[in-house]
Order: sequence, then structure tokens, then C-alpha cells
Amino acid sequence: MTASSTTPAPLRLLAVHAHPDDESSKGAATMAKYAAAGVDVMVATCTDGSRGDIQNPAVEGEPHPKRDMAGARRLEMERAAAILGVSQRWLGFVDSGLPEGDPLPPLPAGSFATLPLQRAAAPLVRLVRSFKPHVILSYDENGGYPHPDHIMAHRVAVEAFESAGDSSRYPDAGEPWEPSKLYYDRAFSPERFRALHFALEEAGLQSPYAERLAAWLEADAEGHTPPPATHPTTTQVDCGDFFEVRDDALRAHRTQVDPLGFFFAVSPEMQRRAWPWEDYSLIRSRVPSELPERDLFAGLR
Repeated sequence: MTASSTTPAPLRLLAVHAHPDDESSKGAATMAKYAAAGVDVMVATCTDGSRGDIQNPAVEGEPHPKRDMAGARRLEMERAAAILGVSQRWLGFVDSGLPEGDPLPPLPAGSFATLPLQRAAAPLVRLVRSFKPHVILSYDENGGYPHPDHIMAHRVAVEAFESAGDSSRYPDAGEPWEPSKLYYDRAFSPERFRALHFALEEAGLQSPYAERLAAWLEADAEGHTPPPATHPTTTQVDCGDFFEVRDDALRAHRTQVDPLGFFFAVSPEMQRRAWPWEDYSLIRSRVPSELPERDLFAGLR
């Protein structure tokens, strides 16, 4: 088994995401910062995004996404990756869609979230063994939010982190490689939303976060704080200088992102003043590292 901590530079970071556009709304400024500093950054996109709805009114009348949503999103992903300065690989699975109704309908047969774990994880294990990342980023057990593909992306990321260094597992997926650190992204951190909400209010601007904060406060009997996170923040990456890059990458996903919508409610400059970080939970580390951290590669440099 190869020990990642002894491998010479460049350092390598692999972010595992469910759909094209997730990489630009979760951890994008972090990836852009590390890529600009010479880290080899790769995004693994689990699904083709083919069951995504058009979220941008300006794209409603365009024929390409109506005819071939997966093809349109492939082009969007290519543009976003170029903006972020990262490489990207498709794992080759079909979007499961987001079921709606009561009771919920079954997921489409053969879609990503319906697959046995080992079948779904095998391409990612192969990618980990070939790319040899020192750090893997993914979602928590809830998927960041409970989309079935996000939950499956979490499961395959953990499976790959635990299995890629074991020669007895996935024996046909290449030479073993053991990543050193596994993080969960906290893009939906209540602390961050609260800081942005108050920054907007102090500036006399309307906040789009009020409803979400109210829902969190309802879970607190005293009504003072959001509910504690399952995985609290251990690591904050100061990446405010790359918020514009993140926003440009997000706007590249034209079918999925309204440029006048929620994600752009707070200017990058205001975000730099209120919350200039992206937040992560360190879940596993095979190298010594002291908490709290300011670097995903703490203990590896």
C-alpha cells in the first residue's frame, strides 16, 4: 500500500459531487484557491444531471436543454471547470431526479441512487487509485440536503476513502492508494447563513435567508441558536479572494442557476467582510493534525 503522506508535491485534492453544478455551489472558492496555488484539483461528477429541471427563466426557450439536458450540462460543466482551474471526470451514472409526491414515487430503475454500493463506488475507487488524492471532499450523511443522488455521493465517497488503499477490495480497480484526509463540506452552515443575514440587515437590504433561519430556530426550544450540526466545523479555508471566480463558475451552469437568484443575494465584497471562509468538517485523518484547521492539507505539507 502506498502512503500518501510520503508522496512529493504537488498535493492533490478530489471533490466528489452528485451533479454538474454542485461543484460550483459547494467548495468552489476553496478549489479555485488551491488550484491557483499549484494544487492538483479534480472534481468527480457522479451523474449526468439529465433529470435536472431548468431553473433559469432566461433559458426556458432554448432548444438544447429541452432536447438534451445531459448534453447541455456537459458543456456547462466544461466551462465551469475551466473557470475554476480544475480538472473534472464523469463517473458515468444517470441522474436519479428528485422524487416528489406523497407517497414518493420509486426512483427510476438503473439511476445512480438505486445501485448497489459496490457497483456505484467502483468507478470512484478506480479514479482515486489513478489520481491519488491526498484529500477527499464530499457531503455528510444527509447529502448536504436530502437528494437521493447526494446521499449516494456521500456513500461512494466514504466507500472509496476506506477501500482504495486495501488491495483485497476492488481488485480490478488499479494499484491501491490510501488518501490521507476525508472532509464533509458545510456549504449550508447555519453560522454562515446567520452572518450573511445580519450583514444584509445591517446594510438595510432584504435578506433571502430569513425563512431558512426561522426554520432552524424552531428546532431550538429557547429560540436562540440554530440546532447543533451533526458534524461541526473543524476547518475554515480563507478563500474570499476567489468568491468572484466561484460565482462565475456557478453562472456557467445556465440551466440550473438563475443569475438573479438566491446564490447571488450577497455581494462578494460583503461576504468577504461577513464570512470570508468556506467551512468543512474533518471526518477522518491518517496524518496528525491539530484542530481547528485553516488548511485542508494541514499535516501533509
